[in-house]
Amino acid sequence: MNSFGHRFKFTTFGESHGKALGCIVDGVPAGIKIDEDFIQSEMDRRKPGQNKYATARKEGDKVEILSGVFEGITTGTPISMVIFNENQKSKDYSNVKDLFRPGHADFTYFNKYGTRDYRGGGRSSARETAARVAAGAIAKLMLKELDIKVRSGICAIDGIEANNYDFSKVADSEIFALDKDVEQAQKDAILAAKNKHNSVGGVALVNVQGAPIGLGEPLYFKLDSQIANAMMSINAVKAVEIGDGTLSSKVKGYDNNDQIRKDGFKTNHSGGILGGISNGDNINVKVYFKSTPSIFIKQETVDIHNNEVDCELKGRHDPCVAVRGSVVAESMMALVLADMALLNMSSKIENVKKVYKKA
Repeated sequence: MNSFGHRFKFTTFGESHGKALGCIVDGVPAGIKIDEDFIQSEMDRRKPGQNKYATARKEGDKVEILSGVFEGITTGTPISMVIFNENQKSKDYSNVKDLFRPGHADFTYFNKYGTRDYRGGGRSSARETAARVAAGAIAKLMLKELDIKVRSGICAIDGIEANNYDFSKVADSEIFALDKDVEQAQKDAILAAKNKHNSVGGVALVNVQGAPIGLGEPLYFKLDSQIANAMMSINAVKAVEIGDGTLSSKVKGYDNNDQIRKDGFKTNHSGGILGGISNGDNINVKVYFKSTPSIFIKQETVDIHNNEVDCELKGRHDPCVAVRGSVVAESMMALVLADMALLNMSSKIENVKKVYKKA
């Protein structure tokens, strides 16, 4: 399954070391102004090779729009976009051609399909997420028309947690840190692992401002379930928390409930979602990324013939995938919200009448 969404739907294609990656975004309403500079700026936030905290692979990640936009405005037809790969080094993977890298999808892909693209993981590579960010930029342009803002930042690296969440500082941080007081310690943890040929994990916080009441389609297309679905589809994500998450299981009901006054909720333990539907408060989601499995320490594994062998990786890899992964999580949130906004339009007959009934 290479598609996501119901009304606002996107499909990605391409592999890590193929000629190109891309996506087709369908269901985009006509009349949205497409800011190509904004789309490229989103790609630039995720692209590799920008500093010592990311992989050294150099990719421009330049997006080319092939269809669905005329004179800078969406036409209501599918928007197709392509991103050509520029800096593949497939020879780096020749020594792992016939063995399974620990922590990667090599083993499961090979056993499921009977074949696999061993060059950087092929379709299972996080390189595919470049196409998601392109699609997410289109979703953000639609959400902008609705005054809905999606943002993200890093709240933990290697167990070093932020005490304050300041989204205004994220753009100035090489690791998108939310707390400048622990940023250097988080950076040091990444470099320490990198220098030891190892890696670290991290946690991204995705925040939504301006989401209206009513997004989410119970029972089997709830807003929170689709957010979890979207986040868990990202490479290396192993857990998702909405609102207080696991803390909700450790406190009493009175402490966990968000009491209501006429001007809104007194607290936001729910993370802006009740019964699978947005309640108008900020939506808060934490996304947990495992330590990057591509490390340069000798590991034990088996080959495609089930012989026990040692695995020694080469190449260029992120010492902490959570950093660039936070941008992908933000994009996936935007895609979910765009889909839910369009689905919600038919929830009341009054909404339908506004479109079809003559005044």
